[in-house]
Amino acid sequence: MKKLVWLLVLLGAIGSLGLAQRSVKIGFVSTLSGGGAALGIDVRDGFNLALRHLNNQLGGLPVEVIVADDQQNPDVARQAVDRMLKRDRVDFLTGIIFSNILLAVGDAIFEEKTFYISPNAGPSEYAGEQCSPYFVNVAWQNDNLHEAMGQYVQTRRFENVFLLAPNYPAGRDALTGFKRYFKGRVVAEVYHRLNQLDFSAEIAQIRATRPKAVYAFEPGAMGVNFIKQYAESGLLREIPLFLPGFSADADVIRAVGRALVGIYNSSQWTLELNNPINQRFVEDFRKTYGRIPTLYASQGYDAALLLDSAIKAVGGDLSKKDELRKAMLAGFNSTRGFIRFSPNGYPIQNYYLRQVIQQPGGEIVNRQVGTIFTNHRDAYVNRCRLR
Repeated sequence: MKKLVWLLVLLGAIGSLGLAQRSVKIGFVSTLSGGGAALGIDVRDGFNLALRHLNNQLGGLPVEVIVADDQQNPDVARQAVDRMLKRDRVDFLTGIIFSNILLAVGDAIFEEKTFYISPNAGPSEYAGEQCSPYFVNVAWQNDNLHEAMGQYVQTRRFENVFLLAPNYPAGRDALTGFKRYFKGRVVAEVYHRLNQLDFSAEIAQIRATRPKAVYAFEPGAMGVNFIKQYAESGLLREIPLFLPGFSADADVIRAVGRALVGIYNSSQWTLELNNPINQRFVEDFRKTYGRIPTLYASQGYDAALLLDSAIKAVGGDLSKKDELRKAMLAGFNSTRGFIRFSPNGYPIQNYYLRQVIQQPGGEIVNRQVGTIFTNHRDAYVNRCRLR
């Protein structure tokens, strides 16, 4: 009997040792080339910085990251995700920027009972009827930043607005979110081709309708080109332009310059958030990469922090999927402070008003000038079957 007890103890010790020595494998699929590359690169760099701060471990386990460029192409993304799930046997997936890409691969990920930690794309489908226990978004639900700016424009009492966005899931979510809180008249709601770079027709339409304000959601190169062309047309001096943080962040500021000074935008994250995690992130991101971090970079950083927190909570045992999910939804310490989640996996958090300013030394940056929403939830959570 004693020999049997010692054998069981030895086997338990060996099992614990094996668990302690196993690694966690992350599949990172993102847009790393083309017009949306700046967004994917920022998420990747933020994620990698967090791993560096965590000594290349998540929850005490060594990390292996497998990276693929989806080229902003759903078919390419499907191939990469399929390879990571079936050949590489990744434990988690993350990295996708665009909602149409995520919707193209989400079912395949969830069917494998693999967690997808979204550092960006937050489609309304996964917030409501199609919610999954294997989906958590560390950033926001697609509507949220636009809801915040809709609320702010409403407080400014503009009687009407012109709305503009690319025609894909996040674009449609964007303007839906804005209209949820803006109660004035929408003179036009225009959707254009995704990745469009010439906005002369849309600018002519704005000039013809003469709205009191314009709200535009244009991520990546679309935002750079639209703002440049809007300013060059002279309309920026005549009709105020309001933006979500995606379209007025540091990447767009670097490309557009002074034309953005004075413009208001909404974000769930700001450079000035006063907590140790954010202060370290901002300082080390600038030192490491030589540029000001964007909200995308903060989201990549936070995706790694959430994984670290959840894996630590289950003692590194990745087979405990129910416990992993509970640990994620319970919340984690992020660049935005402590963040918890609704049952659909979307965060409950504050949304801030930022304004682009030029500092005395000449540097152009976003500055937090107010808080629009406190502990804000997405609008779709009650449609989600998960509790």
